[in-house]
Amino acid sequence: MTPDRFFALMLLLESRDGATTQELASALGVSLRTINRDLNWLRDAGLPVTAHRGRLGGVTMLPGSGLDLTRLTPDERDHLSLIGLDEKQRAELDASVESRRVLAKIAATQSSRVHDLLPLPDVVHVDSRPWLQTPASGTTPASLIGSVRRGLRLRIEYDSPRESCPRELIVDPYGLFAKASIWYLVADCARVPRMYRLERITMWKEVDQPRRIRENQTLATVAAALIDQWAHNHAIEVDATIDQTQIERAQRIFGLRLVRDDHEESVTGHQVTIRFLHLEDVRALLPFGNAITVHGPTEVRAHLRALATDLARHYAPSPTS
Repeated sequence: MTPDRFFALMLLLESRDGATTQELASALGVSLRTINRDLNWLRDAGLPVTAHRGRLGGVTMLPGSGLDLTRLTPDERDHLSLIGLDEKQRAELDASVESRRVLAKIAATQSSRVHDLLPLPDVVHVDSRPWLQTPASGTTPASLIGSVRRGLRLRIEYDSPRESCPRELIVDPYGLFAKASIWYLVADCARVPRMYRLERITMWKEVDQPRRIRENQTLATVAAALIDQWAHNHAIEVDATIDQTQIERAQRIFGLRLVRDDHEESVTGHQVTIRFLHLEDVRALLPFGNAITVHGPTEVRAHLRALATDLARHYAPSPTS
């Protein structure tokens, strides 16, 4: 369990009289298997987490046994509520110092109950950065967060991969959104919601006007709508079987584009649907080799066959060798 998910789960348990495992999993964005494993981890750690079956049952924690948040300032509680950010992302948002202070205060309240245990920060260190990561370029979350919180319009220069040169845009920001270790600015442009990757914002400055966001819309609702639109706005749906040994890797790579059919599992593989925007994008299946079998559509199988043939021809021994 990651430190952020630990605190998020503890906060959920303390803020509710009872919650089902499905409600907890949905709130944290994890699977039922993961939430059950996390609850077992809390029990093994000595925290009094109980589960009761039945219509009025649910997962609960005994009163007074969890986190004491009374010592936190409102600003510190704000930082604790940034659920899901890892240490690297908190640093990018210039929030890591406040977050560490929050955790230190909470750890101090817990220490009286665990005299014989070393503090978790002393024995657990988390570095969520990928190996051999390319240094980030463009705008940083910390540099932009002040303007976003002031509620002003922004003039940005955005280097879209679909354009030959950066474009200048006037946007009305809802806020910053972290998804799969990537930061986005969620904003309306001409009243149309968009997500802009911060690394592609080459320049920005405040416009001396308040933002003009749509009524009854928030950062959470706009981001959710954009993700749903992205997930369903794909032209090609590939039906395939993925070997047992490769299903987790495929889920990491394709994310929401991959949907498992849990009714069609076997000992050897998983039946899945993978969504792609363009036919050319299916080349992302090539690194899986024969660990993935595409059943359809026909044009996808034909394109993969052509790509594999070109690859084999490229690496064929030369006549002079």
